Amino acid sequence: MTDRPRRTGEAVARKPIIAGNWKMNLNHLEAIALVQKAHYHLREKDYDAVEVVVCPPFTSLRSVQTLIEGDRIPIALGAQSCHWEEKGAFTGEVSPAMLARLKCSYVIAGHSERRALFGETDEVVNRKAKTIIAHGMTPIVCVGERLEEREAGRTEEVVGAQVRGSLAGITREQLGAIVVAYEPVWAIGTGRTARPEDAGAVVGFIRGVVGEIGGTAAADSVRIQYGGSVTEGNVADIMAQHEIDGALVGGASLDAEKFALIVRYRD
Repeated sequence: MTDRPRRTGEAVARKPIIAGNWKMNLNHLEAIALVQKAHYHLREKDYDAVEVVVCPPFTSLRSVQTLIEGDRIPIALGAQSCHWEEKGAFTGEVSPAMLARLKCSYVIAGHSERRALFGETDEVVNRKAKTIIAHGMTPIVCVGERLEEREAGRTEEVVGAQVRGSLAGITREQLGAIVVAYEPVWAIGTGRTARPEDAGAVVGFIRGVVGEIGGTAAADSVRIQYGGSVTEGNVADIMAQHEIDGALVGGASLDAEKFALIVRYRD
């Protein structure tokens, strides 16, 4: 098969991934309680159908890891960010080696809040993604346009540039195994959500860009989430878009029952 860019993905089996990004919320005791409650509301078949991930603050990672391992809870552990160096004089940072030691499976790279508030560029996100992969973890690479960019008709220009810059130099095999999260900045924490068909179209565009840089196999394999005010009320419509492979959930992931309902969107 000839590698080719494309706008929409073919029917390929990709296990959906629902990840809760807790941001700067919950101490370690609250984190333990949330995971326990979420697990109580989930069934074995839910875990079979969807990969579930939680991304607590750094201070809660060890506590959540111990709980997940001790109680054999089939939830994957993720971190919200990391530095690209393994160690060094980087006060306040956390290295990928530290996260790997805590058995984190995923690390978010380039969340819009990191880009907007802390000045992370595509180059920085790219360095993070590469080191996350090098340490045996999977990056969740975030991309998305601002409201003024969307209104100017520049969504594909902006998102395409972010995808190409953030994934530069990553091998075809690695590209197929990562996760990309499309997060329109104007929809994060605002209560506004992209129309499902619009979100699906942009995710399809992102898949096409991955195909351009990594080939058809990578485009078929990469899982692309939607993030931006995802709730238990809108997740089913979002997930009905065949291009969308999951959700990166913010505020709703801080409520165990709501998060469980999002994971159980098929019900």
